[in-house]
Amino acid sequence: MTDILVTGGTGTLGRLVTERLRADGHDVRVLSRHSRPYAVDLRENGGGLDAALGGVETVVHCATSPRGDERAASNLVAAARRAGVAHLVHISIVGVDRVPLGYYRSKLAAERVIEESGLGWTLLRATQFHDLVARMLRSLAKAPVLPLPAGIGDQPVEVAEVAGRLAGLAAGAPAGRVADLGGPEVRTLDSLARAYLRATGRRRAVVNVPLAGKTYRAFRAGGHLAPERAVGTGTFEQFLTARYGGGEDGRRG
Repeated sequence: MTDILVTGGTGTLGRLVTERLRADGHDVRVLSRHSRPYAVDLRENGGGLDAALGGVETVVHCATSPRGDERAASNLVAAARRAGVAHLVHISIVGVDRVPLGYYRSKLAAERVIEESGLGWTLLRATQFHDLVARMLRSLAKAPVLPLPAGIGDQPVEVAEVAGRLAGLAAGAPAGRVADLGGPEVRTLDSLARAYLRATGRRRAVVNVPLAGKTYRAFRAGGHLAPERAVGTGTFEQFLTARYGGGEDGRRG
C-alpha cells in the first residue's frame, strides 16, 4: 500500500477520494486550508507543506479555488520535488483549453505546471459535477424567474465516479493525460433546470437569455463537453432523487 497525500481532502471531491483510498488500504493524509495537522494554503506556500509531504509517494491534487490555482500548483510541485514524490495525480476540467473563462485559464496553466514539473504525473479532466449544477440552479432559482444562457448544454457527472477513477489512478503508475471522464448525457440547461425545479418543489418561469462574447460562444459550441467520453453512469435525476427526492420525469430536452 502507498502513502498518499490528498490536497483539498475535505472538499466535495477530495473527501470522497480520501474515503476510497483508505477503504482500499492506503495510508492517507489530508491537506486543506483548515484541516489539522496539515492546514496549508497552497497559494501562500505556508509552513507545513514540507511536513505534509514527508515520506509521501503519491499526491492527489484536488484543491482548487476561484483564483490562484497556477500558483498553488507551482508551490506544490516545488515541495513535491524536495520530498521526492514519485507520482502527482491532478484533476482538471473538460474544456479548459477551449473555453476562455478566467477560472479555466487558471486550471489550464496549473496543468502545464504539472506537466513540466519533471515529476511522474497523471492528469484527468472531468465534466461538471451534479452538485455544482444543482448549486448554480439553486442560486438562480432565488428569483421569481430563473434565467439561463440560451443554447448551452451540460454533461454533469457523479462526483463519486470521478473520485473512484482518481483513486484507481493514484494506485497505479504515472500515466500522463488519461481519457476524459464525462457524465452519461449531454443535456440542455433548460432540461436540467426543470428537473431541479420539480425535484425541489419550486415553481419558477424558466427564461433562456441569449448572451454575447467569446466565453458564451465557446460554451454554446460545446467546448466544455465530452460526448465521446460519456462513460459516467449516474444521471442528474438520480442525483436529485438522492438529494431531494426528485423524480425521473423529463430527462430530455
